[in-house]
Amino acid sequence: MVLWGTDNLKREGGPIAQALALMGTRARFDSFGRLAGAELIPLEELGRPRIDVMMTVSGIFRDLLPLQTKLLAEAAYLAAMADEPADRNFIRLHAQAYAAQNDVDMETAALRVFSNADGAYGSNVNNLIESGAWTDEQELAETFVKRKSFAYGREGKPVAQEALMKSILAETDLAYQNLDSVEVGVTTVDHYFDTLGGISRTVAGAKGEAVPVYIGDQTSGDAKVRTLEEQVSLETRTRMLNPKWYDALLEHGYEGVRQIETHVTNTLGWSATTGQVDGWVYKQLTETFMLDEELRDRMAALNPTASAKLANRLLEAHERNYWTPDEETLEALRRAGEELEDKLEGIGVEEVAA
Repeated sequence: MVLWGTDNLKREGGPIAQALALMGTRARFDSFGRLAGAELIPLEELGRPRIDVMMTVSGIFRDLLPLQTKLLAEAAYLAAMADEPADRNFIRLHAQAYAAQNDVDMETAALRVFSNADGAYGSNVNNLIESGAWTDEQELAETFVKRKSFAYGREGKPVAQEALMKSILAETDLAYQNLDSVEVGVTTVDHYFDTLGGISRTVAGAKGEAVPVYIGDQTSGDAKVRTLEEQVSLETRTRMLNPKWYDALLEHGYEGVRQIETHVTNTLGWSATTGQVDGWVYKQLTETFMLDEELRDRMAALNPTASAKLANRLLEAHERNYWTPDEETLEALRRAGEELEDKLEGIGVEEVAA
């Protein structure tokens, strides 16, 4: 489960409460009403097993919410140390197995809160996608682990625990993150696939198969959980393929085109990290922004660099086998890309005599 600092501030700790509830724990307060730690909900009251939850918290969460970071770590520790049946407490079951196999204490085996080292932020998966300087998906997973494998225990101090993280992710059944803004979606900014996508790719490498990725849409009164595939499809239809959306962006000129290209790059990021983007998404993006000559020329006039980059992203998605266009579409996309590159370099532009 991915936890961000700003999301928890805006929702008054809602995602934190989700993680605590899954583990069968709750916050503990002192007589003055101050947060003092965690406590277990008795199994009789809980009425179900304790779920093993690994939490990846952002660097901002770590910085802004140190008490909550310790709270989550203590909750996992208490669950791991509880004398309860293994089939009713999966945190204890997995922690005991790891401790025995790796000859470590239960304090270490129970670590479930991971983030960056002090002073570091992000997994750098987004930077690799942006640069295009990566060879295969395993490189993305390795980058994620190196950056995000610092475990935070009850004392709130980070310790590198790559082996523990990989062990937990190898047994992961699903990845999850909340979405709480109507203005920012999973294809709007690269932070979503940088973390949730990075986890998914690492799980696939450690487990040998992909796992479901879910988005908890908290943007309305009736929260809804969607698969990542459903969420990307929804955002593609309502934003990127919506003339009201991209026409409004293009009114902002240079920056509007850059924003459109950013959405396409982020969509590629989800393909690279999860493989859960339908091929029709790239097909319709190509038809809308590259094969419509009038719209393509309009974008190129506003921002030739971003327009050429957008074409290259769509071609990159094909070359990395994230979609398979028919020969006619592929050839048209290539011609459009070449035309945009020529315009960017000033080829074919008539010189006006002084």
